[in-house]
Parts: sequence; structure tokens; C-alpha cells
Amino acid sequence: MNEIHIEKLQFAYAKDAPVIKGVDLHLQNQKTAIIGQNGSGKTTFVKLLKGLLRPDDGRIMVNGEGLSEKTVAQIAKTIGLVFQNPDDQIFKSTVLDEVMVGPLNIGQTPTEAKEHAQAALTKVGLSAVEKINPYDLNLAQRKMIAMASIIAMDTPIIIFDEPTMGQDVAGKAIIEKIIEELAAEGKLVLCILHDMDFAAAVFERVIVFNQGKVLLDGAARTVFSQKEILDQAYLDQPQAMKIGHALGIPGDCLTEGEIIAAFEKPQ
Repeated sequence: MNEIHIEKLQFAYAKDAPVIKGVDLHLQNQKTAIIGQNGSGKTTFVKLLKGLLRPDDGRIMVNGEGLSEKTVAQIAKTIGLVFQNPDDQIFKSTVLDEVMVGPLNIGQTPTEAKEHAQAALTKVGLSAVEKINPYDLNLAQRKMIAMASIIAMDTPIIIFDEPTMGQDVAGKAIIEKIIEELAAEGKLVLCILHDMDFAAAVFERVIVFNQGKVLLDGAARTVFSQKEILDQAYLDQPQAMKIGHALGIPGDCLTEGEIIAAFEKPQ
């Protein structure tokens, strides 16, 4: 089982202006969404997990090993991070070469890297464009390329930063399937999201960040049902939950399917 223990984590970009304020979390093999407004500390938090930033205080343990003793290159073999902006990752002249970069950097042979890259491109629906320059594709496709490059590394822990941004319904369906498949393989999947509907429909656990602290943490239905606390973080409930309440459906609906099922249920 993959797990991350975070104890009393502290971080500040500038003295006397902490961004992460004493966070304690135990992350296990659950699909976990991290939500919160801009500036709440979400992206800084995952950069600390990835080793791109180093904490001022506290400890991060990944599968029983301290992160502070490892280099960014060593951490890359365990934790893959898909950035919010794919253009921060992409620099090769063909899609296939781009997706092979990560696998090659963590020690896969060229044959292994190509095999894993092609399998990842199939997962994201872009196997037909492997010889095309990534910048000849649109933003949504480039996000899929960035995602494929991390999937191809086959790390036990994968973090996605806003993967649904700019995606249409079909793109979101592909991303949902990928997350389900990665979780089924035993990987720990974390995802920073502003998309409350996607978080409610896909993730088992939801963590709410607010002003550098964990405001809520629990099962998706439990977290999203706490409207007054979500209001403190300027977050909305999922549309299905709001519609369900407006229609007087008992309980807290997370998806449109649950609303439909409530009406189809014999009275």
C-alpha cells in the first residue's frame, strides 16, 4: 500500500508570511481530491510532496521513508506530478519524444520508455498523433500529453494539478477512466481541483484547504454536505447536491445519476 504521512508541515515563501501552517495528514490508497480557493495552499502543498519545495518545519514520510533525505530526481521515481500548465513541462518536438522524457529520466531503457509512452498515449486517446509537434495541438490535448508523460513513468504515487481545466465532457470522461484505472492498479492518486462536480463524482476522499490549513477532510459526501464550512472557504457544493436539496430529495446527492435513481426508486 502506498502512503504519505505529513506531520506539522510548515512553509513560507517570505518570512512571517506562512503559506502552509502546521498540516497533519495521512494519505493512503484512496482517490483523493484537494480543493480550495486560489491562495489556499494547495499547489504549494503538492510541490512540497514532490520535493520541488522544502518545508521550513515538519516531516513528510513517503512509504516509510523521509522525503528530506532524497533528491528531486530520487523522488521522481516515486511521485509523478502533472502540472496545471502543460507548457511548463513540454519541450520536445514530437509527442512521443515528449512522453518518453520522464521514463528515460528515471532509468527506463529506450525500449521500455517507448513501450510505456505508447501505452500512455493510448490511455489518453492520442496514439494517432505521436509524431506531431505538441505545440501543433490544442491546450486540452497538450494537457493530455503532460498527463501521458507522467503515466508512462509508472510511479506508485501520481498527483494531477487541475487536470479537467479546459477539457470538454469527452476529455473529462477520459480523465475519470484514467484515475479509476490508476487506482485499480494500487497507485495513490491525488488531484488538485476547482471542479466540484468532478471531485464529487470521482473521488472517495476530499480535503479542503483554506488559508494554509486543512479545513475539512473526509468522504466526499460528508465533506460536500457541510455547506456552512464550505462557505467559509468560498467553495460551492456540487450542482447535483444543490439540485437534490432544491427538489427535496432525502440525503445528499453527489451526481446526476443519484438524482435520477431517487426519482426511479419505488415510493
